[in-house]
Amino acid sequence: MRQARPAARRPLLSRRMKNYLIGYSFILPNFIGFAVLTLIPSLVAIIMSFCDWTGAGFQGFVGLRNYIEMFGNSTFQISIRNSLLYALLTIPSILVLSLAVAVVMNRPLKGIGIFRAIYFWPYVTAVVALAAVWNMLFNPDMGVVNQFLGSLGLPTEYLPRWTASTTWSLPTVILAQIWKGTGYYMVIFLAGLQTIPRELYEAAEVDGASRWKSFVNITIPMLTPTIFFVLIMLTINAFQVYEIVQVMTAGGPGRSSFVISMHIYRSAFVDNRFGYASAVAMVLFVIVAALTVIQFKGEKKWVTY
Repeated sequence: MRQARPAARRPLLSRRMKNYLIGYSFILPNFIGFAVLTLIPSLVAIIMSFCDWTGAGFQGFVGLRNYIEMFGNSTFQISIRNSLLYALLTIPSILVLSLAVAVVMNRPLKGIGIFRAIYFWPYVTAVVALAAVWNMLFNPDMGVVNQFLGSLGLPTEYLPRWTASTTWSLPTVILAQIWKGTGYYMVIFLAGLQTIPRELYEAAEVDGASRWKSFVNITIPMLTPTIFFVLIMLTINAFQVYEIVQVMTAGGPGRSSFVISMHIYRSAFVDNRFGYASAVAMVLFVIVAALTVIQFKGEKKWVTY
């Protein structure tokens, strides 16, 4: 008489569960880095914004005092105004200029790769070196820019003082940032342009459409996803700007180019007011998050996929 075979052992984990574990094991190192370097510090900053902490020790829970003080602080108000002005001038300028350069650089011309590298080079240049060059160019007394303006007959007393002027310091930084950032976003637009099927332009040419009409009716609609991405990145980077302002003007003269990221840094690491600095950082986060949400809400109205 045959003996009954023992029942097959049921695997401890199903194949589907094993696949899940294998997948999560690949993203685990990145998640650990995100949790340690971003998530946990962000949660600590939120808690700290309601506390008084000088770096030497916890001074106590203060509720909304940091926020109330912040909105009544003239330095905070000036930094917000300068950051908004910086964003309003840099975002459309870099967006339009980088798109225009990308369209020109997308042509199949001999040696075009060299010109692409030249336009991209400012982005990989160290901020300190870039700022030093721009400060020399825009030196109010010996700079090339004022010497050129003087050669055109402009009286010396009417020459801009650039970074030494409370009126021109922030525009000078904005010009430097536009020059630096255009090359990077040019590369992104180039990638978007090269995904547009050539057949669309050929069909438009057969129908008698001019280059401008092809650009408006084909290039722009097909590039809207890329434009949307660039717009999001420009908005985030505009409100987080710090290095180029610090190196070129250090927020001066006075507070004429003082932006909100500098206010956060100085409040924390110069004045040792980490609780107050965390409150300012939370306001900056809310501003950037709100603008990003608004952009995503309006995405469906103009972005075509």
